Amino acid sequence: MLSIDRFKTFVSQQGLFEPAQKILLAVSGGKDSVLMAHLFKLSGFDFGIAHCNFNLRAEESIRDEYFVRMLALNLEVPFHVQQFDTKEYAAKNKVSTQMAARDLRYTWFEQVRVEQGYVFIAIAQHQNDAMETVLLNLTRGTGISGLHGILPLKGKIIRPMLFLSATEIENWIVILGAPFVEDSSNSSDHYARNKIRHHVIPQLKALNPQLEHTFAQNIQRFAETEQVLNQSVSLYREALFRIEGKYIYIEIAAVKVLKPKLLLLYELLKPYNFTEVTVQDILTSLDKQSGTSFYSASHSLTIDRSDLIITSVSQNDEALNLMIHPSSQAVLFKNKQVMISYSDAVYFEREQAMAFVDFDLLIFPLILRSKQDGDVFVPIGMKTFKKVSNFLVDEKVPLPQKSEVPLLINGNGDLIWIGGMRQDNRYKVTATTKKVAIFELKNSLDGK
Repeated sequence: MLSIDRFKTFVSQQGLFEPAQKILLAVSGGKDSVLMAHLFKLSGFDFGIAHCNFNLRAEESIRDEYFVRMLALNLEVPFHVQQFDTKEYAAKNKVSTQMAARDLRYTWFEQVRVEQGYVFIAIAQHQNDAMETVLLNLTRGTGISGLHGILPLKGKIIRPMLFLSATEIENWIVILGAPFVEDSSNSSDHYARNKIRHHVIPQLKALNPQLEHTFAQNIQRFAETEQVLNQSVSLYREALFRIEGKYIYIEIAAVKVLKPKLLLLYELLKPYNFTEVTVQDILTSLDKQSGTSFYSASHSLTIDRSDLIITSVSQNDEALNLMIHPSSQAVLFKNKQVMISYSDAVYFEREQAMAFVDFDLLIFPLILRSKQDGDVFVPIGMKTFKKVSNFLVDEKVPLPQKSEVPLLINGNGDLIWIGGMRQDNRYKVTATTKKVAIFELKNSLDGK
């Protein structure tokens, strides 16, 4: 028999929502979301159904939309639907189709939630989804937050099906006798998640038939461990941070005695958007010459004589930091545009407006910004450092125009390229280069 009490208990124990609150259910038509809709109905909760038609699977997309519309009609609940041109959005925003669908889905869900008076948005992810997420995070590299996978409650998103495994969902659907539709893309190994689902997890289940249950317990432990870490980091932040106006000071001597250094400093600097790679470089630079600076998308960190000094960079600041990811194809900088492309064919051109960089030396995200005091680089063809300020003087760049020159900064703080003028010798294409990153400076108005 279908255990409605188990569903209600999970909702209550996790504090997902109050029984009288109105919940928006994201329903694709698959067995997971269909079961979620029936559980809400059988529990007497107040809910509506939202369905996204991404127009990616031709007739299947039309079929799914019709199926979910009929489901909402049979359950006698409000139905909300939106069709998207997902491929056009992906091309326009230079993101993958998967990322485009995610962006479109959650943006629209939130719009419906606000406009129609729903309190939360319910997603039908279950224990297997959480397990797959943890495994994906581990393959890509993750901090402790990546080990708890999917949380039952995050912001306005709830996941009330996380108490069930995929096998349990299949069994409950059979007991309920509820029809559902299959997404043919789920059987494809094109996506990394599907490769883990079809090939990795079956091997792990052969070692541990109770794999979902084991992962659910581990995920709970990781989530609790993260809470303990966050509490400790808050205490460290209170003890170590000295705020004076717009600057935050951290004594270098105090950083040196942190244990473990990388973990704690990374967590302390996380609110300021510094990557783990950058934090590692900060630690290795503590005893170097003062004045070394590191950058995130929102802040700069400078190593002074006795302190690390953090300050925010506003959008109006001359030191504006613009982030460049591997997927970025163009970044607008003041009245110019930097175009980014990659080539597996190793080559370079002697063109001032372009930089040809060894891709394997890049640490993302890169930063594009104006010059700052203390900036140095090794001009291509040379072996010694030169101040950027002296280089611009030698190049007879007028003072008012110096802040208009974009500097491309690596994730470790190294200057890679003075946009449109000179590349750093350390990042040039060599005989060992396997892939080339190409940066080109153009005027943003005429594209030249």
